[in-house]
Amino acid sequence: MCYNPVMKLKSQPLIHPFEPVYDARSRALVLGTFPSVKSRAQGFYYGHPQNRFWRVLAGVYGESVPESICEKRALLLAHGVALWDVLASCEIQGSADASIRNAVPNDVAGLLRKTGISRVLVNGRTAHALYMKYVYPETGVPALPLPSTSPANAARTPAELTEIWRAALTGEQA
Repeated sequence: MCYNPVMKLKSQPLIHPFEPVYDARSRALVLGTFPSVKSRAQGFYYGHPQNRFWRVLAGVYGESVPESICEKRALLLAHGVALWDVLASCEIQGSADASIRNAVPNDVAGLLRKTGISRVLVNGRTAHALYMKYVYPETGVPALPLPSTSPANAARTPAELTEIWRAALTGEQA
């Protein structure tokens, strides 16, 4: 049997690389789990080209799908939406939420205290479970779980996702 030094390496925790996106007009906070490999490489949230987050959000507000980071920030802030992730650090295999270990939450309670954000929505089941485990006990603010925009969630069409997210973010039905 050959010695493989890679097998002996322990995974190191990854640190969340982005600041939350919000301003004084933010009223709803959307929380994901942790940035994917592609998002970390691109330097912003939901950077995987197959993730439907930006298409869904643009559809909710009848806007063009943003391309640049500046356009993405502008879309969020124009509609009072803040964006962050539940986790500040974790060990994760690739981008698989199911592989998350040694999770450390972001200071969501601190963000809520210093803003006018009154609603929290979470993108997917894992984000909701982590929110309930780590954040809800500190904030007492319930989070509305929404279907994941991940390409791994093929259970919903883009049109269905847009309608569900529209109702959650605006209170309007199509």
